Amino acid sequence: MRRVVLALLLTAVGLGLLLSFKSRSATAVGGGALGSEAAATATAPATSASPTASASAPATAASTPTPTTKSGAKSGTFTGTAESTQFGNVQVEAVISGGKLTNVIVLQVPDRGGYEDQIVQIAVPELKSEALSAQSANIDVVSGATYTSQGYAESLQSALDQAGL
Repeated sequence: MRRVVLALLLTAVGLGLLLSFKSRSATAVGGGALGSEAAATATAPATSASPTASASAPATAASTPTPTTKSGAKSGTFTGTAESTQFGNVQVEAVISGGKLTNVIVLQVPDRGGYEDQIVQIAVPELKSEALSAQSANIDVVSGATYTSQGYAESLQSALDQAGL
């Protein structure tokens, strides 16, 4: 009889804890993990067979580069190519100043409205941090976001190539 009561009590407690669990929303993860640069594009609806977070942006330099620096790299903002992944396109812009990568702005990431979006929201800041630390597109893949990580690195590399880095 004691075992039955204990089992029922533990079941009730477990069920209560399960029902009271609240998952973090995508915007709560990292305080809007995509940042202000891409927050608007992350919520745009997908309109094609391969969903994207925004309309395709041109794969050319977004601003006129300044003269070459000592290191041979141009300063400016350079738009990488839109890389197609299994879950959608990934595209970034690289901001180069003084021959160094100073910022990476996300233009497109997969946006299918599911669990994958939460993974992307977590992965993007990690990928940016890795790129800024490495000062290159030679970055580690984020576990659970392999395709997005690879697309991010490829798009970043095309932007860095335009800058001469």
